[in-house]
Amino acid sequence: MTRTAQLDSRSRANPPERFLLGFEGTQLPDELRALLAQGLAGVAIYRRNWETIEGLCALTREIRAAASRPVLIGMDAEPGGAFALPEPFTAWPTAAELGALNDAKLVQRMAHAIGTELRAAGANLNFSPMLDLRVHADSPVTRDRSFGAEPQRVGALGAAFIRGLRDAGVMACAKHYPGHGDALLDPHSDLPVFRGTAQRLDSMELVPFAAAIQEGVQLVMTAHILLPEIEPKRPASLSRKLIEHTLRERMGFGGAVLADDLGMGAIRKRYGIREASVEAIRAGSDIVMLCHDWPEVAPAVEAVAALGSHKHNLAEWRASHERIEWIRDALKVAEKEIATKNQDVIGCAKHRALSEEIRNRLKN
Repeated sequence: MTRTAQLDSRSRANPPERFLLGFEGTQLPDELRALLAQGLAGVAIYRRNWETIEGLCALTREIRAAASRPVLIGMDAEPGGAFALPEPFTAWPTAAELGALNDAKLVQRMAHAIGTELRAAGANLNFSPMLDLRVHADSPVTRDRSFGAEPQRVGALGAAFIRGLRDAGVMACAKHYPGHGDALLDPHSDLPVFRGTAQRLDSMELVPFAAAIQEGVQLVMTAHILLPEIEPKRPASLSRKLIEHTLRERMGFGGAVLADDLGMGAIRKRYGIREASVEAIRAGSDIVMLCHDWPEVAPAVEAVAALGSHKHNLAEWRASHERIEWIRDALKVAEKEIATKNQDVIGCAKHRALSEEIRNRLKN
């Protein structure tokens, strides 16, 4: 069998590699353990999954032990706000406050500290930075989570955040492409709409993502948002025009595309999760997230397996598999070069002092 035939056989026979899954409770479910053994791409860990740092570290060790391949272990660790890690992790000022300071070196230092604490807990992926512009002050998506409304500033601070995480041995995930800071609905509940033109998108919303790509970000997360002036039929996360044509071909992104949780109301109210998983892959996503709907996982994996076996473009399936392998190789290198930190670094005096330094600058 030729190397290409072996590659095609492995990638098409391994649909779990196209999924990043969440789960309920503090114990690793047997079903998830089985998928990890089959080559699952990753696991998302939320506050519901741990009670103590010791429990969190034990969980991440268990995930690695169950995985047959290097595996993404992702957490939301945005600076400040609702998507920041709780104590005993260091409490940081919000992205909005950091945007007001507009100090890229300071953001890089903070991101390095965040990454160091994530590594100490056993995570290797941060679902951050958020690069959505805060165009609407009342947007429920951005608020304190955005670095601001000015594209170049958000791009520069986002790139600094990516550098800081990378130096700590943690992957960044730029989100939520192509941006939904202009939307007044939260995709967790319903489908937001971007009313701007393609020219507006190019000159504003896409600028921070271009900066992240230039910085070498390895993963980009798509947004569940409809852009009727650009793609009237499908939300961005299911749009081939926005993923394959714009993000990959025009913007030159060669990393892995991660579809945000397909159980959100923006998708669930219009598509079945099984259908959405297939459509996200068809559109150009490499990995799809299912974080809150465990009964939907097996049907979605089966549907993607059928897509890979019979209906999807072979060259595209192979290219996607190679991007996932590239991510795994990068994980292998990062985890070999930078050993997991001692848990004592989480919430340490040095990081608290940096947080206080930033807060003092905000007062002046």
